[in-house]
Amino acid sequence: MAADSMLYSPVESPMSSTVPFLTASTLSIVLHLLGIFVVALFVNRSLRAATNLLIKPAAGQGRAEQLREQQTRMVAQSIYSVASGVIWAVAVLTALDQFGISPVPALIVLAVAGVAASLGAQYVIRDAIAGFYILWEDQFAAGDTVQIADHHGKIEQLTLRRTVLRDPRGALVTIANGDIRSVANLSRDWSQSFVDVGLAPEISLEKPMAALEAAAAELRSDASWSQALVDGPRVLGVQSYDRNATVLRLQVRTAPTRQDEVTRELRRRIQIEFQKQGIPLAGIARFELTNSQPLVGGTPQSASPQ
Repeated sequence: MAADSMLYSPVESPMSSTVPFLTASTLSIVLHLLGIFVVALFVNRSLRAATNLLIKPAAGQGRAEQLREQQTRMVAQSIYSVASGVIWAVAVLTALDQFGISPVPALIVLAVAGVAASLGAQYVIRDAIAGFYILWEDQFAAGDTVQIADHHGKIEQLTLRRTVLRDPRGALVTIANGDIRSVANLSRDWSQSFVDVGLAPEISLEKPMAALEAAAAELRSDASWSQALVDGPRVLGVQSYDRNATVLRLQVRTAPTRQDEVTRELRRRIQIEFQKQGIPLAGIARFELTNSQPLVGGTPQSASPQ
């Protein structure tokens, strides 16, 4: 019996004694890794929700509104991509510690690589930051007509790094966003033009003033042009007077970017009215203002009527 009991007595193997230890250790590591993953995922989802608040939904179906929504969406996506990468990098470094690997060397390597990359790409970073402020502050958008330094034209493309516009010659001009110091947006709210009419100084002003009022009133009452007008045309009076000429000035505010066509039509009606009343026209000069900021010179340029 003693032999039988010895024969059937359970023998504890070395492997069975280590299984509880391995299981507890592995379970602890898995739980820690799972906790790191859950926290990183939660922060990442919260970041996504926060960056979505930066998106400005289009208020209408217009092209400008749709473009601005796309641009703010691009900014939000860029911020999310960078911040999400940082979150997961921190999560990986934290997870390394669970396997007994010090994250300090990896962190040092990442820091050195980041410094080197920032030094090599400082202009790219500068342009991206400037582009972010342009888009976020809605300074201008694709489709707007702007003047940036000596460049004037219509924005065809706008990214975080560059602004591309088409100038009056048809040339495609690329400007780094970091190089933009000031910009005149000619497509917002309203545009403004002044029309100067030059008369011989000896001519009495009553008849020419009445003719200008008639031409302005005719344009205001024309239904085909009323949608383009914001204010005026208004006869302001004598702009300048010397021994060579008396200059009378008219002012007109138009819908954005429509000042040229309105001014041409106003010129045409003035010439017809002056010819009808037999008033000699010495010349017409014009320059433009947008939101009370001069766009072309400070002095009128003479333009003979056609």
